[in-house]
Amino acid sequence: MTVVKPSHLRHPSALAMFNEITNASKGKQIVMFLDYDGTLSPIVDDPDCAFMSESMRDAVKGVAKYFPTAIVSGRCRDKVYDFVKLAELYYAGSHGMDIKGPARGRKHTKTKAKAVLFQPASEFLPMIDEVYKALVEGTKGTPGAKVENNKFCVSVHFRCVDEKRWSALADQVRSVLKEYPKLKLTQGRKVFEIRPTIKWDKGKALEFLLESLGFAECNDVLPVYIGDDRTDEDAFKVLRDRGQGFGILVSKFPKETNASYSLQEPSEVMDFLHRLVEWKRLSVKRYPRV
Repeated sequence: MTVVKPSHLRHPSALAMFNEITNASKGKQIVMFLDYDGTLSPIVDDPDCAFMSESMRDAVKGVAKYFPTAIVSGRCRDKVYDFVKLAELYYAGSHGMDIKGPARGRKHTKTKAKAVLFQPASEFLPMIDEVYKALVEGTKGTPGAKVENNKFCVSVHFRCVDEKRWSALADQVRSVLKEYPKLKLTQGRKVFEIRPTIKWDKGKALEFLLESLGFAECNDVLPVYIGDDRTDEDAFKVLRDRGQGFGILVSKFPKETNASYSLQEPSEVMDFLHRLVEWKRLSVKRYPRV
C-alpha cells in the first residue's frame, strides 16, 4: 500500500529547509524566478493597487545583485515593471508571452546578453484587444467585475463579485469566447484568464530565459521559482521534470502542487530572499571564487 505524506511534509517550508536548498546550490549558479501578485505583493481587491513594499523591493534588488532574476507574471509586462521599477531584472509578462531583459551584459551569465525581447503571440494582439472590449461591455451588468487588458491576454477579476454571480459571469465570458476559437479560458485565484491557444506558458518562459542566459544545457545551474497561482504550476512542473532546481509555492493552505517547498505569504518570501542574499554575501566573503 502506498502511503501518501501529508502536504506539509511533502512541501516543507523553504525557510525551515533553507540549509537543504543552499547545500543543493553548491557549485551551481542560482537563477531566481518570481511571480508578482500574491508573491511579491499581497492579493488585493483592486488589481491596480497591488503595490509592493519598499522593503520587498530592496529584497528583490539584493537578490538581483547576486543572481540573475526574472519576474514572471500574468500581468502586462509594462504594468509589472511599473510596480517593481528595477531595471536590472528580466520581465516576462502575459504568462511569459512578452519577455524583455536588461540591455547590458550581466556578470552572472556566461555570455554577454543583449536585451531579450520575445513575443511569441504577436499575431494575437488585435484579437486580444477585440475580446477585451467585448468583455468590458459584456460584464457591465456584473457589479465588482473588473476586466484587465494584459496585452497578450485578458484577465476578468471576480474577487469583488458576489459569489452567487460567479457562475453567471463565467457563462458571460464563455459566451464572448465562442466567437474566438483561437483563444482559451483558464482560471486563477478569483480570475478568469483568456489566452492564445499557442503552447506557451510560464514553464516555457522559464526555459526560454534559462536558454537566453546561457544555461540551456548546463548542470551547474539551480533555477528557483516562487509563485502562488495555478499558472505557476507550469513552471514548477518544468523544474520537477528537469530534476533541476526547486519550485516554492506561496500558500497558507496545503495544496496539490509540483513545487518542492512552500512559503505562507509574501512576508515569508521576503524573509527567504533576505536569507538567500545574506548566505551568498557571506559565501563570497569567505570564498571569493564561489
